[in-house]
Amino acid sequence: MRLAKLIHSFSGEGPARTLYLQIISQARQPEFYRFYGVPDTLDGRFEMLALHAFLVLRRLKAEPAAAALSQELFDTMFADMDENLREMGVGDLSVGKRVKQMATAFYGRVAAYEEGLDGEAGVLEAALARNLFGTVAAAPEAMAAYVRREADRLSRMDAKAILGGEISFGVPPEIEAGQAE
Repeated sequence: MRLAKLIHSFSGEGPARTLYLQIISQARQPEFYRFYGVPDTLDGRFEMLALHAFLVLRRLKAEPAAAALSQELFDTMFADMDENLREMGVGDLSVGKRVKQMATAFYGRVAAYEEGLDGEAGVLEAALARNLFGTVAAAPEAMAAYVRREADRLSRMDAKAILGGEISFGVPPEIEAGQAE
């Protein structure tokens, strides 16, 4: 129901909102929670949203003309988080502080995932284990393979299409819990 509300409220309002809706849609794919072991909690959903936003922002960073769109996408994401907190009943005086904490957490994830994609083997897996899975017993290797695949897919997408708000993610491969370990 929330996604339908977002689609209605964001439709036709520019590429940043379109990108954000696509990020939300991918982050909510049930395979991440069912097969990959991401906790289906508020924190787990934030982590999946942050991961997919990172992937899109990383791609936008490669385009000199995308700085404004990147900022607008970031602003759209955190305006939505602000609205979500208010809908969940967080008091007005606390919302700003909570959004600031979420933004700080997001920047930390961006740095960790950048290092993981650009660095030595095992760094991305460690970042995913720490952020996505926390204390849940899961093997992050399958998720790391997905992240690498999607980073590569996005890097090959047409810049004009992305600047126009058009991206697509691949379907997360279904894995069985035993295969991930």
